Amino acid sequence: MNKMLKNLTVLLVEDEEKIRNSMGSAMEAVFNKVILAQNGDEGLKKFKKFNPDIVITDISMPIMDGLDMASGIRNISKDTPIIVLSAFSEKEKLLKAIDVGIDKYIIKPIDMEELFEAISFLATSKISGANIIEIGTGYAFNKSKRVLIQNDVEIPLTKKELAFISILVKRLGTLVLHEEIKNTVWIGEKVSDAAIRTFIKRIRDKVGSNLIKNVPGLGYKIETNF
Repeated sequence: MNKMLKNLTVLLVEDEEKIRNSMGSAMEAVFNKVILAQNGDEGLKKFKKFNPDIVITDISMPIMDGLDMASGIRNISKDTPIIVLSAFSEKEKLLKAIDVGIDKYIIKPIDMEELFEAISFLATSKISGANIIEIGTGYAFNKSKRVLIQNDVEIPLTKKELAFISILVKRLGTLVLHEEIKNTVWIGEKVSDAAIRTFIKRIRDKVGSNLIKNVPGLGYKIETNF
């Protein structure tokens, strides 16, 4: 199975408790994090809160159905893959799913192997292309979640550390000058060159010495290849 799946956060929206818990348990063995919701309204709120990489939803649910929730998600994110699970096979439902921008439609009862294959395909083709970029040997950056990954493990970073890494990733392979780093990371604050050097050393202690290249007297960059 695609090893990239273990880096993903998945939102599963299903109103039937037994199905929700059963599928959730199976998914926890495959994905980094599985978030459960019991209707479209709760699903939309959890999407806004957790910003998952992929959404898997039933259609017929109380309060808000899966397609209305998917439409709400599309207003927030055009790129997040959405897989619909449903017993429906009527033309109207399929057409509405297409209008909403559903990436995959799977008819119940659900074959978990088929579901994982669909997620694996979307992870490779859509999520990887849109959100996760390789930034060096063993390193990747999730642009939507703004997370640095080393050898498939997320590296915890402070807000300022993340701002620094983000600007280097945005300008991958290009030198980012000290002044731009100051203006981006320490907005409106005064910071000394010594404090910046200490800051960079702390990041290197977390991520390893090979990722961030220093150009003495000028700034820093991330090379695309080591």
